[in-house]
Amino acid sequence: MPQIADLSDRIADDAVTNYLGRIGVAGPLQSDFRTLALLQQAHLDAVPFENLSIHLGEPIVLTLDALVDKIVGSRRGGFCYELNGAFGALLATLGFRVTLMAARVFDGKGGWGPPYDHLALRVDLDEPWLVDVGFGTFSRQPLRLTARDEQSDGEARFLLIDADHGDVEVHMDDKPNYLLDLRPRALADFIATCWWQQTSPLSHFTRSLVCSLPTPTGRVTLSDRVLIRTDNGERSRTSFESDQEILAAYEQYFGIRLSMCPHLRAVQRPASAS
Repeated sequence: MPQIADLSDRIADDAVTNYLGRIGVAGPLQSDFRTLALLQQAHLDAVPFENLSIHLGEPIVLTLDALVDKIVGSRRGGFCYELNGAFGALLATLGFRVTLMAARVFDGKGGWGPPYDHLALRVDLDEPWLVDVGFGTFSRQPLRLTARDEQSDGEARFLLIDADHGDVEVHMDDKPNYLLDLRPRALADFIATCWWQQTSPLSHFTRSLVCSLPTPTGRVTLSDRVLIRTDNGERSRTSFESDQEILAAYEQYFGIRLSMCPHLRAVQRPASAS
């Protein structure tokens, strides 16, 4: 395993209190596995995975103050750089040993996305754990980073497989999710790819509009103008016609109050793109 580089960013005491309130967790807290698992699940349940900023024309700024202000102050969500970036700083402030790691997301065609495509967390207790609150549908519990046998969070199965150059493939239910680079990173290392994700016609995030949260019986997702609910394995879809309906759905299902409705932009892909 690489040398540990603890996350140096910390959150002010009042911001920690507000952050814990945002995810519905009361202190004081110990820096142990039970607390780590509690915080991860609480974060997933309270803070949606969403890319609304890209379609609202809001810049995504990878500084700790900006991330915490968005997630806690504005009660919004975000994508991996924002969610894991802020959550990692919260964990570090609470006394956990946290390292940022980069990953390349599986493209569905047998390959991997660009470097720094995804940000995930390593948390060291008695052993290292993979923690990720920024991948959408993923493990609700920390995963043993050094284990190579199958792991489960009670809902899905996960397998970590050694790959070339010391990387680790992370699989969920027998399908690859991402290729994890175990070397320590800094939040600033992700700025260039975060910008690419916001602007490139090849980015999944410029070609989709999504907001998603798990529920006690499944998941609720607002994809552009379609609300998709999964309850005990049953899937339903509701289409909205007006912006007012969409804004009401963001508030009802995700606790997000917006002054304007995001709309999926028409993005033209280069002719050479496959």
